[in-house]
Amino acid sequence: MAVFLVFLRRSGPRWDPSRPMQEQSDWPAHASFMDELVESGVVVLGGPLADEHRVVLVVEAESQDAVRAMLARDPWSETHLRVDSVEPWTIRLDGRRA
Repeated sequence: MAVFLVFLRRSGPRWDPSRPMQEQSDWPAHASFMDELVESGVVVLGGPLADEHRVVLVVEAESQDAVRAMLARDPWSETHLRVDSVEPWTIRLDGRRA
């Protein structure tokens, strides 16, 4: 069974709720950073929840600390997004492999 970490990130102090995600300051740098995490296989799934103040990241990594250190390099770290919680997630059902 695969085990992943589910990171819930919440909007930080520089998040402007009157603007969509793509119009937030430093968006291009953040988007590029996240694309690199996807391309390297660290981020398996990710995206905002309906309220757009919370983001879910499903990551495959050896430790929570390793991912926290990686996310600390995000240009939005602690300004636009901060880690709210981290939970291990064991995948028992996966229809993508059918």
